[in-house]
Amino acid sequence: MKIYDISQEVFGCEVYPGDPSPERQIKLKISEGAVCNLTDFQMCAHNGTHVDAPYHFIDSGRTIDQVELKRFVGYAYVTFHEGDLSAKDAEAILCRAAEAEQGSGITECDCHNRILVGGDVTISEEAARVFADNKILLFGNESQTVGPLETPMAVHLIMLGAEIVLLEGIRLSGVEEDVYLLNAAPVNLGGADGAPCRALLIGV
Repeated sequence: MKIYDISQEVFGCEVYPGDPSPERQIKLKISEGAVCNLTDFQMCAHNGTHVDAPYHFIDSGRTIDQVELKRFVGYAYVTFHEGDLSAKDAEAILCRAAEAEQGSGITECDCHNRILVGGDVTISEEAARVFADNKILLFGNESQTVGPLETPMAVHLIMLGAEIVLLEGIRLSGVEEDVYLLNAAPVNLGGADGAPCRALLIGV
């Protein structure tokens, strides 16, 4: 069984412009006579590898603890793209995911519902609508946001409005295009708009 860690290390992670960076304080050290080593830290819910809940951009949307876990855990399709992702690109990805699903030999494989895209990619509003119309459960990318960095709101509203979980800040170096088992369950932050996660892919 091959396990791929597609998460960023928290204290050295990328941060969306304007968000606070993670901070660590060492509270206790065995080397200084303490009974144990103890770390205190502060971070934004959207630092590094994290998931967005609908509440991030929709005030009446589900918070992270209200999103069903099946969206974060299950079969996923990994692919790659560079540049703007158009509606035609999104449709092609979903077609390839469906083909990979049929050829996987896995009973009840639903990898078309969880799409991970590696590369320097920006999701267009048109592509976001394709994913929303197809009712996928989760979309992941390597950027700290989906949509244009300077104006991410429209794409977020389309995808979060369709209750698509957004898995942002993943790292897919060394991962090949294929079907994997994904576990991107977030930290259970009651009432929060998002949460960090340790995202893993398991080769199938």
